[in-house]
Amino acid sequence: MNSQREVIYKRRRNALFGERLKLDVLNMMHSVAENIVNEYHEMGDHAGFELDVFRKLNCESPVNAAQFKDLKAEEITDKLFDSALATYERRGNAIAQQALPVISDVFLNQGAQYENIVVPITDGIKTMQVVANLEKCYKSEGRDLPGTIEKYIVLAIIDNEWKEHLREMDELRRSVQNAALEQKDPLLIYKLESFNLFKAMIDRINGEVVGFLAKAGLPSAQPNVQQASAPRAPQQKLQTSRTEVPQFAGGARTQAAPPRATGTTSAPPPRGPMGPPPPRNTQPVRVEKKVGRNDACPCGSGKKYKQCHGKDE
Repeated sequence: MNSQREVIYKRRRNALFGERLKLDVLNMMHSVAENIVNEYHEMGDHAGFELDVFRKLNCESPVNAAQFKDLKAEEITDKLFDSALATYERRGNAIAQQALPVISDVFLNQGAQYENIVVPITDGIKTMQVVANLEKCYKSEGRDLPGTIEKYIVLAIIDNEWKEHLREMDELRRSVQNAALEQKDPLLIYKLESFNLFKAMIDRINGEVVGFLAKAGLPSAQPNVQQASAPRAPQQKLQTSRTEVPQFAGGARTQAAPPRATGTTSAPPPRGPMGPPPPRNTQPVRVEKKVGRNDACPCGSGKKYKQCHGKDE
């Protein structure tokens, strides 16, 4: 566990502080390309190779069917890595150019008010909110944004996969306790199985990071306009809150909302169709004491109540 934790924490520190982050991403991309080639090259399945390349790396196959059969796996891996890297860099430049107008508008108009800007990034299925430094993105003309996206995506996926791996390790620890009953060494089995789980987790991290970054982009712009068929009664706003950072709205160019103070307002009591309801009677209801059947009749006859006025009850 300590050895595995050191590997994960080192990757996380690289992403958190920017140390070797780009190199880690390139290593992940090369690992994914190598796994794809190894899976299909031995079988000679060029059609499956093309499909998996497009699905995981979002690029076209760099070799045709004849080259896929004749070339060595290492040569195909290098060609696939170069193709995936070129596609990824073009996508990063496209994201920077698409986001630059909004970043410039916010920085020039509200740069003294906001330090960061929230940029939604999606792979077509999941969407993550990336917080980027407004001044750095503006001065670099958006080129600083792809690095920030890499940081947030790598951190989010590592944290999620590491938590799932810890849960699997707890289950493994409980399951190997039965190995002693089979006269096997529980520690040896635990080390072997934990290594296999860790290797599978690393492959999942590489695949998810590379897959998301290869398909990453700003959400498609959609007009946020609603038209009512008939006028509706105005509704009072109950609470407003201060906006911390400006955001992209659906990829469209929007103005950041000005900060507003937090407060509450109370709405008037509802009225019915004929005016306010009549006031409710709040006086207590008085209940007289009930006469028992064997008690003296309250009429003063001296008889029991059941033999007098209560005989008909």
